[in-house]
Amino acid sequence: MPLKSKMKILVVDGVTNMRMMIRQMLQELKLKNIVEAADGEAAWEAIEQGEIEESPVEFIICDWEIDKLSGLELLRKIRESKYKGIPFLMIIGEAEQGNVVVAVKAGVNNVVVKPFSSQMLVEKISKIFKLG
Repeated sequence: MPLKSKMKILVVDGVTNMRMMIRQMLQELKLKNIVEAADGEAAWEAIEQGEIEESPVEFIICDWEIDKLSGLELLRKIRESKYKGIPFLMIIGEAEQGNVVVAVKAGVNNVVVKPFSSQMLVEKISKIFKLG
């Protein structure tokens, strides 16, 4: 998969095990520059900090159900900011598939529904970056 191995990816999920699982999936794709946030406010801080450090976040994988700012609120905040061009993959629970339409209207680049496999994640990322 020809993504830049140094691409800075922000993984946002309130569940530590889920962040670890996504990190492992990304590392299997040879993506190494991964930062994590447990909630929407921490994610926003990571995005701003990346710019300050001249190491901008280049891709976001975010769960819909996070604290402080929901995944949808974070997406909307990003799309209304100078960071609006950052590709955003939203993770949505199987029971909340109706949220897909809401996320698309808010400007998400793609959606993956839980539970998902490493292969499904690769397919969604590939579509965002128009690979393959």
